[in-house]
Amino acid sequence: MKFFEVCDPYYALIKGYTKEDAMKIYIKEVADDEGDLSKEMQEVSLEHAVKAYIHRTGFEQGYFFKDEISNNLKDREDGVVVMDGHLM
Repeated sequence: MKFFEVCDPYYALIKGYTKEDAMKIYIKEVADDEGDLSKEMQEVSLEHAVKAYIHRTGFEQGYFFKDEISNNLKDREDGVVVMDGHLM
């Protein structure tokens, strides 16, 4: 599986098989597509996903546990990994 990141209109880090799958997850779980979702959604590396997860969750000690977080993200099923806190 791959990781995809969207910054606008609402931030989300999503794990999915394809960009199309990730877009469906975003629309179902985060926000509607206002017409720019395909351009806004970018595939990112596992390393980037780990850094984004640490940053977005405020897990300050996360850098000490990067390997564990990486393994957790790899083992995770498809879906939203982390999203804009204003939506919760």
